[in-house]
Amino acid sequence: MPDFDIAVCGVGAMGSAALYHLARRGLRVVGIDRATPGHDGGSSHGLTRMIRLSYFEHPSYVPLLRRAYALWHDLEQAVGRSLLHRTGILEIGPAGGPLVSSTLAAARLHGLPHEILGAHALMTRYPAFQVPTNYVAVLQPDGGFVEAAAAIAAHLALATANGAELRIGETIAAIEPRRDGVRIVTDRGAIDSGTAIVAAGPWATKLLPDARLPLRVTRQVLGWFKPLDAALFANGRCPMFLLETRHGLHYGIPLAAEPGLKFAKHHHAEETVDPDACDRTVSARDEALIRAALAEHLPAANGPMVAANTCLYTMTPDGDFIIDRLPNAPRVIVTSPCSGHGFKFAPMIGEILCDLVSTGSTAHDISRFRLSRFED
Repeated sequence: MPDFDIAVCGVGAMGSAALYHLARRGLRVVGIDRATPGHDGGSSHGLTRMIRLSYFEHPSYVPLLRRAYALWHDLEQAVGRSLLHRTGILEIGPAGGPLVSSTLAAARLHGLPHEILGAHALMTRYPAFQVPTNYVAVLQPDGGFVEAAAAIAAHLALATANGAELRIGETIAAIEPRRDGVRIVTDRGAIDSGTAIVAAGPWATKLLPDARLPLRVTRQVLGWFKPLDAALFANGRCPMFLLETRHGLHYGIPLAAEPGLKFAKHHHAEETVDPDACDRTVSARDEALIRAALAEHLPAANGPMVAANTCLYTMTPDGDFIIDRLPNAPRVIVTSPCSGHGFKFAPMIGEILCDLVSTGSTAHDISRFRLSRFED
């Protein structure tokens, strides 16, 4: 008999959620991670992550997000504190640009509440922004942020309360599929389980070298800026925002949630890195890449950079997630809700993984996330 029904390899955003849902259903589950949850070496650390319901990436994500919102609420009830804060979100860009047009398409298809603001109306209501006259903004009332580190801690606390075992500071050396299960070889020995869930983010390809996963790890830089006019970014004066300009796609989280205005370029420099040998130093060039859009479109925020950090995106070729069993090792499930937009889905991904393990299927439509789409 194996030691556990399921071994979860990596307990960041997705792994911690999976651990909780599996333990909650009474399965014997262990979570393994070489680093303490909340560490800043991967993709899940930090105070906040943005959440939004109308999804420019593709309308098919909206039903998954609706379930994610419900599960975030359930998690809040279970842990007895707020984790998801609805502040509204602005998605700003040229009227016919990808961000605005795709956001509107998703909102209209799914009947989501939203308001369209022209450039003048945007700058009148939210004077922090300076945009060209051909820009528009889509305001979604359901947008906001999730407390990232607190969410992972909540999932792990509830998982262990429901009987899950946590092995932190234990490094996985190999994942070995077998006829009747999976052996996880670590620096402390071996763990036998019926199924393995690999939720290792940037380290997925290293843990599964023979799977040839189509993943690429990129280095991202985030900055926190002290506004020149802090009143424009105070609670209620400026919601979360996405901003598409000639400088690229940027995102911001105002002062209500962070020590300064959090501002970063989505897909910072597309620099492919090794997660174990990544330069974590934030350079003057990094700051300049972020600050160009800040100076032009949020001049009142263009003050000193008071903090900076790096994180990693694990990119698929098409920007969509991977949630699937390995074709030649069906007892190994890979989950990589990645490409820089996955955190908000975490509790729903945990539910999906639990479904796949406990019943073999899920009611959620995850056809978009199959590995087979890369076969050609």
